[in-house]
This record gives sequence, structure tokens and C-alpha cells, in this order.
Amino acid sequence: MPIRITGDPAADKILEESPFALLAGMMLDQQYPMEHAFRGPAKVVDRFGTFDPAAIAAADPEEFAAMAATTPAIHRFPGSMSARLQELARLVEETYDGDASRIWSEAVDGRDLLKRVMALPGFGKQKAQIFVALLAKQLGVRVAGWQEVVGDYALDGHRSVADVVDAESLQKVRDYKQQAKAAAKVRPADH
Repeated sequence: MPIRITGDPAADKILEESPFALLAGMMLDQQYPMEHAFRGPAKVVDRFGTFDPAAIAAADPEEFAAMAATTPAIHRFPGSMSARLQELARLVEETYDGDASRIWSEAVDGRDLLKRVMALPGFGKQKAQIFVALLAKQLGVRVAGWQEVVGDYALDGHRSVADVVDAESLQKVRDYKQQAKAAAKVRPADH
């Protein structure tokens, strides 16, 4: 199944062809519209020439940050996110020999996969759960127990980027997130 998250076929193709790009797109999906976050790897390829983790890890941090900040920037916070992207690239290079797909292909079960993703820079539990759901729903990476570790993100519906397959589903995910935020504001504070 082709990935259609960004609304840009060329950017989506990079996500399909590069496990590291997909991982980086998820990392960039923070305080920034998801389709723009997942376009980040394409912007890096256009300006830097590659999305190879070894090249990104080895890049001069100041030059890489300047490239990331070039309009349109790879993120709302290009400086901190370019540093985090280089950190992610170094970890993938050192731990997985530059092959990000080993994070999921070598996981023994859902719990192990979630733990591996949570060990990455920029991935808290919720983001890791969403990424595991994305792997399962869109790439068919369904290790034993994946549904249990991702919780409601395993359900059918439009809860996260794992459910985005076109512009219509992107809008449904946005609507779901807005409803969830509104509901959270209405709930009485827990004491």
C-alpha cells in the first residue's frame, strides 16, 4: 500500500522508499501540521542531496541547521529539530548500521518494538504507539501483540497519522484531534 500522508507524491515516495525518512517524519510530527512534518525528509533531500543516516549524522551541525531553516523550513523549530534529526541519524547509524527498518524487523514482539521506538530521540510513549500503529496499518509490520501496545491507535477510525491515506482521512484525523482537545478542556481537572 503506498504511503499518502503529505499530499505531495514526491515527498510520499521518499517516505515509502526510506525507512529512515518515515521514522524522521514521525519524529518531526510535533507542534507542526503532520503533513508538513512528513514533508521534512523531502526538503532535506532537495537541499542536502540525500537522506542517508550516515551523511546526516556526519554533517556539520551549523551547516545542517542552516539548511533545515531555509524557507520553507523542515519544522516550526528548525534549529532544535535539525539537531534532533542528526541525533536520530547517529543512533540509527551506530545501533542499526544505518538501516532504520531493523528497528521493527528485528523486534521480537509489540512490547519490544514499542521499547525500541521509545529509545529514539523525540519519541515519547504516545508518539511511539502511533508509529507502531503506522507501521502495522500502512506497512503491514504486525509483530505479535502490536495491538495491545498501541491501544486505541489499533482501532479502525481516524485517530492519528497511522490512519492517514489521503486528504479526506487527513481531515478526519484533524477533526478527531480537535474534538479530543475540546473534550479535554471540558473535563473537570483531576485532583
